[in-house]
Amino acid sequence: MNPIIQILKEHNVSQEQINDLFKTLTENPMAAMMTIQTLGIPPEKLQSLMGLVMTNPGLIKEAVEELGLDFSKVEQAKETLKNGQ
Repeated sequence: MNPIIQILKEHNVSQEQINDLFKTLTENPMAAMMTIQTLGIPPEKLQSLMGLVMTNPGLIKEAVEELGLDFSKVEQAKETLKNGQ
C-alpha cells in the first residue's frame, strides 16, 4: 500500500475521503493542502506526511494510480501552478 494512503487510513480517514482528497489534488493542489489539514491528523503526523510528499512526489503518482484516478490531471495542475494561472 502507498505510504500516503497508509498514513491516512491509520488516522481513520475513510476511503471516500481519500478518493476525494486525491481528486482535489489532481484538480487543485492548493485546495488539497487545505483539505488535508481538516482530516483530523495530529500535527506531527501531518508534518511527516507533508514531508513525505515533498521529498518523494512520485508517491502522489503511485497513490493516484492505486486509487484508479487520472494522473494526467496532476500534471496539468502542476503546470497551472508553475505558470501562475
